[in-house]
Amino acid sequence: MEVLTEEKIMLECRNLKKAYPTPKGDFVVLEGFNLEVKEKEFVSIIGHSGCGKSTLLTMIAGLNDISKGSVLVSDAPIEGAGPDRAVVFQSPSLFPWMTALENVLIGVKQVFPHATTNQRNEICKYYLSKVGLADSFNKKARDLSQGMKQRVGIARAFALKPKVLLLDEPFGMLDSMTRVELQDVLIDVWSKEKITAIMVTHDVDEAIFLSDRVIMMTSGPYAKVGDVAHIKLERPRERKTVIEHPDFYKYRQHLLTFLDH
Repeated sequence: MEVLTEEKIMLECRNLKKAYPTPKGDFVVLEGFNLEVKEKEFVSIIGHSGCGKSTLLTMIAGLNDISKGSVLVSDAPIEGAGPDRAVVFQSPSLFPWMTALENVLIGVKQVFPHATTNQRNEICKYYLSKVGLADSFNKKARDLSQGMKQRVGIARAFALKPKVLLLDEPFGMLDSMTRVELQDVLIDVWSKEKITAIMVTHDVDEAIFLSDRVIMMTSGPYAKVGDVAHIKLERPRERKTVIEHPDFYKYRQHLLTFLDH
């Protein structure tokens, strides 16, 4: 099943460049990076360490200055960070003395200033329940496991109702069992919300399982798009069905071959 044929472009990177000044001249991480991401599409970005994947994501988030080029969301150039782009980092950076609910509420208050207290609480509770934390609304963040903290981070991002969800190796610090659990949580919530998503990952299997397309970046410096894999596996996806699908190993081989070069 071909995915997303006529949808509008939600996010566009136009001729992006990122250079850091050094005493010996500019160190160019990215140059000539172009990418269009359609509305409701899930795109993963893979590449060798140091190729600029996370740099790219922080530029899209508005947390890192753009040296040249532009990032557009709904055809409008971004100017710094904004609630239209929610980020889930490897470490969710929660306030440890606050409850799970209070941590999610911080952003919800900013994004929905005219909602009632009850309405805001309901938004937070809805997304915390979706990520499996219905029994943990009032637990302090410091008392949560790393996996539970990341669930709060995912709930917090979705609760902002962003146009684009940005995920920077969100499961990179988790053990393999928790990682698999949270991939399932993410795909389940995303399938219902259908927010445009861009994820940076080192994990080839994770990229295939979650994505409509996998963008392969060339090794830096001067990194750009090297290849693109279109993942034509039907949604909704279940792990067992995906792993048993004959095309899964073709996609896997394609990505691993690219990374081997």
